[in-house]
Amino acid sequence: MFSRHKKTEMPTPETALPGRAEAMPVTNRHFVNGHPIAAPFPEGLHEAMFGMGCFWGAEKRFWELPGVYSTAVGYAGGFTPNPTYQEVCTGLTGHNEVVQVVYDPERVGYRELLRTFWEAHDPTQGMRQGNDTGTQYRSGIYVFGKEQATLAHATRAAFQVELDKRGYPTITTEILDAPAFYYAEDFHQQYLAKNPNGYCGLGGTGACLPA
Repeated sequence: MFSRHKKTEMPTPETALPGRAEAMPVTNRHFVNGHPIAAPFPEGLHEAMFGMGCFWGAEKRFWELPGVYSTAVGYAGGFTPNPTYQEVCTGLTGHNEVVQVVYDPERVGYRELLRTFWEAHDPTQGMRQGNDTGTQYRSGIYVFGKEQATLAHATRAAFQVELDKRGYPTITTEILDAPAFYYAEDFHQQYLAKNPNGYCGLGGTGACLPA
């Protein structure tokens, strides 16, 4: 059964790997700014979650934004509880590589986070991003509440207009309520700060989200 599975096809709950009850141990300190990467966070901060290809490059795009308090990479959107990176790479967990963003809405709005999301990758590629192929590299916005959902759908429509002008196909980004977030291994957290010449994997379309 597993040998016939394609990494670009989502598994079912029945065929997904079983995972484990124990959460991944992580160092609760952001390598770049020293803030915690796990809750609880200071009062007044909001959360966002995005999948846009390899999570190493995606995380860096967000931690560089003024107003972002903390970022962490992990796995979400699948069926396997507390997966390992090796399990996610099999395509048999259903999880996406995602970045969790904790931000101060008084300093950076959710729309600006969406601008970074749309402009930093190609959201039309389905189950891949550039040379990275598989369900873990799909484009996704995982929303916390109605306001985020409304903005996510509105900006998707606006960005599609800009992509149409450039001859790109239809956006494949999934917009879903935020699922459970499973932290990736310590090795992956803030990877490009620890490995400045490491692989990024992101490539945008050149289109810009209208103001």
